[in-house]
Amino acid sequence: MIHYRISSTNPAAHYFDIRLKIASPDPAGQLIRMPAWIPGSYMIRDFARNIVEISAFSNAGPIALTQLDKSSWQLAPCTQPVTVSYRVYAWDLSVRGAHLDTTHGYFNGASVFLEVVGQGSNPCSLEIIAPQIHAAAEWQLATSLRRQDAGSASDVEWGFGHFVAHDYQELIDHPVEMGRFTQFDFSACGVRHDVVLSGRFNCDNERLASDLKRICEQQIRLFGEPAPMPRYVFMVMVVGEGYGGLEHRDSTSLICSRNDLPQPGQSQMSEEYRNFLGLCSHEYFHSWNVKRIKPAPFEQPDLTREVYTPLLWAFEGITSYYDDLALVRSGCVSRQSYLELLGQTITRVQRSRGRARQSAAESSFNAWSKFYKQDENSQNAIVSYYTKGALIALCIDLKLRQLSGNKKSLDDVMRLLWTNYLQTGQGIGEYEIQQTITQLLGADISGYLEQLIYSREELPLSEMLQSVSIGLEFRPSSGAQDKGGKEASDLPASSTGVTLKESVNGLDIVSLAEGSAAQLAGVSAGDCLIAINGLRASMKSYQLWLKTMPPGSQHQLSVFRRDELMQFDLVLQQPDQDTALLKILDANDTLLNDWLSAPEYRVGG
Repeated sequence: MIHYRISSTNPAAHYFDIRLKIASPDPAGQLIRMPAWIPGSYMIRDFARNIVEISAFSNAGPIALTQLDKSSWQLAPCTQPVTVSYRVYAWDLSVRGAHLDTTHGYFNGASVFLEVVGQGSNPCSLEIIAPQIHAAAEWQLATSLRRQDAGSASDVEWGFGHFVAHDYQELIDHPVEMGRFTQFDFSACGVRHDVVLSGRFNCDNERLASDLKRICEQQIRLFGEPAPMPRYVFMVMVVGEGYGGLEHRDSTSLICSRNDLPQPGQSQMSEEYRNFLGLCSHEYFHSWNVKRIKPAPFEQPDLTREVYTPLLWAFEGITSYYDDLALVRSGCVSRQSYLELLGQTITRVQRSRGRARQSAAESSFNAWSKFYKQDENSQNAIVSYYTKGALIALCIDLKLRQLSGNKKSLDDVMRLLWTNYLQTGQGIGEYEIQQTITQLLGADISGYLEQLIYSREELPLSEMLQSVSIGLEFRPSSGAQDKGGKEASDLPASSTGVTLKESVNGLDIVSLAEGSAAQLAGVSAGDCLIAINGLRASMKSYQLWLKTMPPGSQHQLSVFRRDELMQFDLVLQQPDQDTALLKILDANDTLLNDWLSAPEYRVGG
């Protein structure tokens, strides 16, 4: 048994104090290391950089520690039980790391727990102790990690205490929230689901529980009862501005803005709440698709370096397809609202010029170096495996329905992958999804799948949507806030091809489309636009200028590049038709109705 204890003597300085007890260290010199990344977030984060103190000792006294690289240490040879004591700086208010102050604490295991190399399959125990401040006497603790004293009274259920995990991988797959929080629960297909809300907010708890219950039950029934988890926890940090999530085996960590939650007394579906439900749906779907059904390289990933796969288009993209689909199938949003969301996804892909330079498989493989490290040229160089993957999933789903006379769909593919996982427990290979589709359909559509996944050609979206009586149209963007999916009026007559952000000095140029009017004129990302034709530029005057000036007209831009004033002659271009709008052509179409309705599935099917 590997034992960990985590506490804090100085939460005001944002320090977690951890003690790691190794009962049987390698007598030749035990190796310990900190993960460099966290599963589900494909970027090297070097969590070891937050270790500010580390030492080791046994009953015989101090033991020398030698640092081998940025995240690994080796103990001097020792045959007695060893304790490693270390301190972690925790000031990352995100779903990926650790955060601690005098009001709240949170951590993911990958960011705080050293791995005992060679003993990763050993059972682990964890003792979590409240920080040593007066306010912590009122703190509670939430986690999906199994309590050592499971089945105790409810007042202990949310208290600090002792926990157990089968191995190190399980230990780091259950984040922990501590502080004063709001908690409520609901049952979905017989499984208890807890919602934990931290921060300052107003929320219609009953409505949120009701909506999440419908979404969770829809997804459980898609794959077949029983649910794969004994209990599930939605852990939500509520802040002024923020949005994101990270999946875990039996829980999810979420961060949202206060306005994203359903407000008491409001019955309408706001755009913010709809997006939050989509986030919850996305992370919940990962309970099957990535936490259990997963790429083979992710079965026992090496957390010290990048682990590559060309399959993120499926594990994030298919999940992104089903997250919004679950909203309409569960009845949380209308069909028109769903089509608006789908139109926004199409718009995001269409606005990415990098779709002609990167396939979905290439985007997946290069997530570490490109998608997670975006810069001002990313829109010209890459495409998101989330959004393009979601559209690939759409094309596969509708193609299967079309070819099978609506008897087969992507639902069946996912259930077959789930059945195979339950039988083998093994990760899937690069071409296994395509093979599963062929097996299910009884026909070879490998050429069609190859084009979707590995080519840089445009997806056959219009054709596939037509097969379910949905028309796809494109129009210009009406401005920075236009996400697509809706009708719009007062559209611009011309385009510069830049993305702008207002600043105290003028309009900062965040990025430029390749071949755009601004790029051809010589403008660069990072420039600050201060005047157009000798008049001071503001967002209002800029938008009015684009609405009234025709393509082909010439204008002078004044910008600061660093501290140098520069002038550029620009010729306005036609605006791109890159903003999608979907319309139902025949509301009685059987394929349409079956696609957007929640099928009934067998228990255990």
